[in-house]
Amino acid sequence: MQPTSTRQSYLDWLRIISIITVFFLHSSMAYVEEWGWHLKNKETSNLLMEINFWLGRFRMPLLFFISGTVTYFMLKSRSTGSFIGLRFRRLFIPLVFGILVVVPPQVYMERLTQGFKGNFAEFYSTVFTTGTYPSGNFSWHHLWFIVYLFLYDILFAPLFKWMMSERGKERLAFFNMLANGKWIYLLPVPSVIAYIAMYIHFPETHDLIHDWARHVYWIFFLLTGFTCINFPVLMNSLERNRRTSFLLAFLSIMLINYFRWNDQEPNTYAYGALYPITAWAWIFTFIGYGKRYLNKKHPIQNYINEAVYPFYILHQTIIVIVVFYVIRTSEPVLNKFLFTFITSFALVMCIYHLFIRPYAIMRFLFGMKPKKKKTKEVVAEKSNEMMQATVQIS
Repeated sequence: MQPTSTRQSYLDWLRIISIITVFFLHSSMAYVEEWGWHLKNKETSNLLMEINFWLGRFRMPLLFFISGTVTYFMLKSRSTGSFIGLRFRRLFIPLVFGILVVVPPQVYMERLTQGFKGNFAEFYSTVFTTGTYPSGNFSWHHLWFIVYLFLYDILFAPLFKWMMSERGKERLAFFNMLANGKWIYLLPVPSVIAYIAMYIHFPETHDLIHDWARHVYWIFFLLTGFTCINFPVLMNSLERNRRTSFLLAFLSIMLINYFRWNDQEPNTYAYGALYPITAWAWIFTFIGYGKRYLNKKHPIQNYINEAVYPFYILHQTIIVIVVFYVIRTSEPVLNKFLFTFITSFALVMCIYHLFIRPYAIMRFLFGMKPKKKKTKEVVAEKSNEMMQATVQIS
């Protein structure tokens, strides 16, 4: 078992999986009917819609939960002030860059489908003069997650640091008792109650100001992720109870779909509670099975871990650009989706590998760690290896 003082591989793999689910969902949004999106294909797929509905129950909650564990490891060897400075560099700087550079092409492509006739240079000035999206052209689009995470981390940094202290762990020792038996399922109860109390009055907006129900929703996932890694027995409990979590996840999503597929969705608190319940059940399922089966390091994991954040920042812009041209064709809808998914993935990875990963300024703008400099010892070791190889060849 890996100690909580070091990053745990299964959490990195789950972070990668959550980003892939986001990519899949955004790649298919143009080809489903139920939800509004920036561009839409004329023909849609019910199959993709059902997959998206399922992914939508847990993809962002899982990402916030994993972000809570990442916060723990960042704070482990840093002061509160140092952590806030790091979050400013890793989240706020990429956010500003994303709003000014990455997001505008998405809005431009959408405006072209709405009748805008100018080129991108002519459009760009309107980003600062027309107000906020959707009526205006200034937006953070998919980068809302970075906005919210940045504010939550800054707001809760003192609490997180206190929770990690010896005094904090003593005061919060009751969390250890939740690791016994099935008590772990009490953790989501406050989240479910808060959600059903607010979701009818505050619909999801991603605009930060009016998104009160979702703020409470996301914060609970972030706090729970931090708490579970801060008290490792809770993670152990999730691993032991993974089959129960899977059973709850399966039953809850099937119950939701029963009402959806039969057009009998009741506007009641009981039915509304099924949505956060299924989210928590799926998260606990992934954490439990991930801890059991994915807690292994792979040589390629370091590369993917570095790529995943720039990948997230870039992905939707590339998808929107590809979709803009794909929806003009007469191919079947599933062919369009597959082309969008594969082409967008390849383009994002090529841009990352060729234009972001090698350069210090690009790594800074995309929130990556500075490239590690080779130490004298490493250089000397490689020189010795080369000399030995030369001797062997001669």
